[in-house]
Amino acid sequence: MDCLFCNYDKTKYIAENTYGFAIYDQFPVNKGHALIIPNRHFESYFEATHEEITGLYALMNDVKEIIDEEFSPDGYNIGVNVGECGGQTIMHLHMHLIPRYKGDVENPRGGVRKLKKELVPYDG
Repeated sequence: MDCLFCNYDKTKYIAENTYGFAIYDQFPVNKGHALIIPNRHFESYFEATHEEITGLYALMNDVKEIIDEEFSPDGYNIGVNVGECGGQTIMHLHMHLIPRYKGDVENPRGGVRKLKKELVPYDG
């Protein structure tokens, strides 16, 4: 199978468990941006089993601790892109754990709501 994540170099893992592994994103939004990736190859978050989601959630918490120690962020965004129209470019499920830092954007209120022009104005 020609999948970047299925053939990923295990020496670059920052953490792993029975259900998946974590790496630093090669095109980070912020320093410490990590990806949580299931071992099993499938495309969509909605194809994951309950056990996989639970295992990946536990792994994400482990990675958060690593990022906290190494980078000391002030907040986080967690995201999953599903399908091309959702922004997914590697068709193997991966979850983004993005550290946020005070001042990294002028006004962080609304978080992911700043992704595109809003349909309805939001001011928190």
